[in-house]
Amino acid sequence: MREIGAFEAKNTLGTLLDLVEHGEEVVITRRGKRVARLVPEARTKDRDGMRAAAERIRARAEAESGPSISVDEWKSYRDEGRA
Repeated sequence: MREIGAFEAKNTLGTLLDLVEHGEEVVITRRGKRVARLVPEARTKDRDGMRAAAERIRARAEAESGPSISVDEWKSYRDEGRA
């Protein structure tokens, strides 16, 4: 882990980002006190894979649910028999 002062960090931000991108952590200090930490972004799951899975779920739900009914039809069934 590398420590760097705020003034130097401001002037070398691009270089610091390169270091972080390659897995290094950088602590930024102000007057000798730690105030911030630059860390590599945690890798999230594959967003494209998640979107594809959601689409497959939606397609399967539509195929298994049968014909869909409109809101007006649903309201008429709900209100049927009410006086």
